[in-house]
Amino acid sequence: MGDAGDFGPEVKQTVRKYALQNAIEYAGEGKSGSVLGRVLGERSDLRPNAKDLMILIDYEVEQANSLAKKMGLEVVRDELEGIDPEALRREKHKKKDGLRDLPGDTSKVVLRFAPNPNGPLTIGHSRGVVINSSYAEKYEGTIVLRFDDTDTKIKPPLMEAYSWIEEDFEWLSGRAADIVIRASERMPVYLKQAKKMIADGHGYVCQCTAEEFRKFREEKMDCPCRVRAISENLEDWESMNSGKIMEGGSVVRVKTSMDLPNPALRDWPALRIQHSPHPIVGSKYKVWPLLDFQSAVEDHEQGVTHIIRGKDLMDSTRKQKLLYEHFGWEYPETLYWGRVKVHEFGGFSTSGMSSSIKKGDYEGWEDLRLPTLRALRRRGFEPESLISLWSEIGLTQKDISISMQTLETFNSKNIDGLCERRFFVCNPILIGIQSQEASSEASIPRHPEGAIPGTRKWGVGNHIFIQEEDFTEGKLRLKDFADIEIEGSNAEIEGFDRSDGRPIIHWLPEGIARRAKMFVPEGEEIRELEGVIEDFELCLGDVYQFERFGFAKIERIDSEVVELVWLHG
Repeated sequence: MGDAGDFGPEVKQTVRKYALQNAIEYAGEGKSGSVLGRVLGERSDLRPNAKDLMILIDYEVEQANSLAKKMGLEVVRDELEGIDPEALRREKHKKKDGLRDLPGDTSKVVLRFAPNPNGPLTIGHSRGVVINSSYAEKYEGTIVLRFDDTDTKIKPPLMEAYSWIEEDFEWLSGRAADIVIRASERMPVYLKQAKKMIADGHGYVCQCTAEEFRKFREEKMDCPCRVRAISENLEDWESMNSGKIMEGGSVVRVKTSMDLPNPALRDWPALRIQHSPHPIVGSKYKVWPLLDFQSAVEDHEQGVTHIIRGKDLMDSTRKQKLLYEHFGWEYPETLYWGRVKVHEFGGFSTSGMSSSIKKGDYEGWEDLRLPTLRALRRRGFEPESLISLWSEIGLTQKDISISMQTLETFNSKNIDGLCERRFFVCNPILIGIQSQEASSEASIPRHPEGAIPGTRKWGVGNHIFIQEEDFTEGKLRLKDFADIEIEGSNAEIEGFDRSDGRPIIHWLPEGIARRAKMFVPEGEEIRELEGVIEDFELCLGDVYQFERFGFAKIERIDSEVVELVWLHG
């Protein structure tokens, strides 16, 4: 056939249909290979022309993804419904089933969300809150909020983070966790199980250096510590806990097999010595569990039935199953998800943010440029937007990338009908205004579609503010008011019914304008916009949609200035 243009309109529409469906499924990151499979599933007669067909598919996938990112997923859905309503229903059904039924026994579901409290929750953490809370609600189950805070050295806990995380969890899930646990306060449980493991011959104290053990592991050879008597191991265990053995002097290993195919599973480390004080329990403990051991023991203690974790933690599952076999426990059902990268925040980590805050690069954890839930809440995002995002993506092991624009689209849909409209005039200039007709009042809807009843009534007066970039001599229309013609620094009202296609600008009467600042995050910078805001029933903490500008939240009101933080367009 030669090129994509040789296919008829019927084939092109089929390709377009599946490109749109795929763009919705992967939040604007659709893949050509997946679309090809769907097209050929419907039109097997096209298989001989698959090479040429890919040219058309690549083009349509690019167009569909671009449409999703620029206009939002609802626009894509509308087009798909126009082409094939059944295809849209199939997509919706698939997304509804994104949180597929939990496997195994679901008569008493217990789930857990287990963050490290070395900082507040981020967009990435929100996935765990939403997915686990949704399953707990679906099965009328229990959800455990567990603080994995047994690392006192590499990722030490931040005391404020405990309460921040509980607040963020409740804000996002709509309820408090059923059980809240701080692992650091459960140390006697872990140490007891570790001692039992050693006493039963399923673990041992290893005094090899990291480099020495790495060689044993690579060569599938037992280290000399492995064959020592249980009594010797228990003696060393007591020395570890008393502080006689210093940091790095020994670790406790789970005895598995040194010839397992997966090197990560070979006698994996369960506990190590850390003398750094803990902000909650101080210097009481010298031996601390590593996460795979602590998490495994606590999951058993709390009766966790289902674990949902990243697919990068599959080795953790394998390690823990070996430990459970030693103890004679039944391992929970485990589900996995793939990585989700948010383009704008790909390089952020909690530890990295903490370091940058200490250096003064950011003003704190609520800095508008950060991907923390505290920052999103400060800007005015609603929890429903994150719930919609993760419900849309579902529980899939595929790695995907999304843009903040996807989250913003969900948020816009949630808040558009709830936000009153207001005017913000940036870089204002003052012009005189005259009228041959007597009209000193403007009446403007609180919401253009009437979702919020009522109007804002302004006295117009003799002077108005318009944006410097809108200023031009000639014909303009003041939004929701009048047609004007500007000459020099003055404008004359020509009529109150729109008469032609002249440009529409927003504006403010001098008498209702109040000085304002808008803080807009842009990458690594925060841009400060100065202007005037419509001084009409402004409420601290409310989000408004500013005409021709976007959504913003009022953060501060005083006699001098109104300060706003940018939400999104």
